[in-house]
Amino acid sequence: MITSKLTSKSQTTVPQSVRRALKLKPGDSLAYEIEDGRVIVTRAMAGSIPDDPFGSFDEWRGKEDEEAYASL
Repeated sequence: MITSKLTSKSQTTVPQSVRRALKLKPGDSLAYEIEDGRVIVTRAMAGSIPDDPFGSFDEWRGKEDEEAYASL
């Protein structure tokens, strides 16, 4: 198992073995998918990042949130 620590600013370093396996280089984006209590990290392909930065957070998809953010 490969591990890394979370800083007080919720940041972490992607371990070298993971960067190598995903062929990551500086400036690349990562995609996260939450499935059954696990997180799947993949290299995001160009153009695959959604325009909505909050689109991947299910907790902000409620009717109240849509109304609150509608004018933004």
